Amino acid sequence: TRATAQDTKTARGTVSAMSGTSLTVTVAGTAMNFMVDDKTVVEARGAGTAANKASAAGKAGPKLGEVVKTGQSVEVSYREMGSAMHATKVRAISASAAAPPSMAKDATGKVTAVSATSLTISGSGGGGSSFTQTYVISDKTKVVGKGASTATEKTGGKAVATDLVHTGDTVHVSFSDMNGALQAGTVTVTMKAAAK
Repeated sequence: TRATAQDTKTARGTVSAMSGTSLTVTVAGTAMNFMVDDKTVVEARGAGTAANKASAAGKAGPKLGEVVKTGQSVEVSYREMGSAMHATKVRAISASAAAPPSMAKDATGKVTAVSATSLTISGSGGGGSSFTQTYVISDKTKVVGKGASTATEKTGGKAVATDLVHTGDTVHVSFSDMNGALQAGTVTVTMKAAAK
């Protein structure tokens, strides 16, 4: 029986491994293995250039490894063929597009520790409960708050979290659960700690 368009499914995640015949994508913490072949369409920045070079050399389209790298976020269109999943198309997407919308969360609390790579806050939840949470800070984390633009001007447009966020500040953190690690997307300083 021929596969139809209705049989095509999609998965979004991060490339964790690949070879000439397979692609492993981590989707919400679960590894999914896809078969790839010369019929698998690759859409990514540079894929057109690679396709033109391959065509000029008398070869089929670009190889997956030429345009998609390990750690990259992708959307895989695939068909289930028996127990195997065959990738019909692999498309590079932004990391934020790879995370399901339901994974975006937020929290407000008081900063108990801050470094260039992490931020720990404590606060109270519903029903009188309290929490302490640590978030990963990366170069993609945006810090917003009083004095943020002044601090970034002093450092030529780049500022690390420790320049802008201090212990005792009250912050609102928008974050995503990336395979168990809480990745801070935006840290907004809502109230600076009282000056001592």
